Amino acid sequence: MPVLSRGRHRNPKRGACFMELASYLAGERWSDHPACTHPLLAALARLVNDNTSDESRAKLVRLVPSIIGLASDDLRVDAHIALRCATTALPVAAAERQLALAVSVLAAEEMLARLDGAPSGRMSERSRRAMEEVPHAAEQARRFSRAARITEKGFRRYAAPNAVQLAVVGIVQACIADPDALLRTLLEETIAECDALIHGSQPTDAPAVTAPAHA
Repeated sequence: MPVLSRGRHRNPKRGACFMELASYLAGERWSDHPACTHPLLAALARLVNDNTSDESRAKLVRLVPSIIGLASDDLRVDAHIALRCATTALPVAAAERQLALAVSVLAAEEMLARLDGAPSGRMSERSRRAMEEVPHAAEQARRFSRAARITEKGFRRYAAPNAVQLAVVGIVQACIADPDALLRTLLEETIAECDALIHGSQPTDAPAVTAPAHA
């Protein structure tokens, strides 16, 4: 069985990243971009794998089987992944990263509202709590977001992947006791949420909770 380590690997004898091990267990061609997993969820798994310390990476192995079969082209999945990542990182990230993460929260909430045919400005309880932790960045993000309207294509190609990367970097560089544990929890909770979304049950922290927020 390949051993988890950072980066890409030519074959199992040289080790495996999280998604390469998933491709191996799924019976697919050896790859860190296997078809068995949603691309953005796979991106999160690769980032967590590569930014977790060597001592903690072995604890990720138990999550690998649960990511297999979570494939979907529904943009709601991208939005929920981005939102989970941004709201997890926002309360712990350094001040210089909070604005970008707060903008990511608002962009994901706006995309979910648009896809659901709900009023603009709808905010989940999880997002509301995260934004309340950083009131200055939240206010700046609201002013910025009013002047910008992202397309569905732009959200999938740029905004959602940026939210995931910003979140992982924000957690890694945060002044917290155990960033590895938070990264692992983020990946575990995101996998569970994607499983609920893709397999038809009600996702955790569904967005239809609070009234539109006004700056």
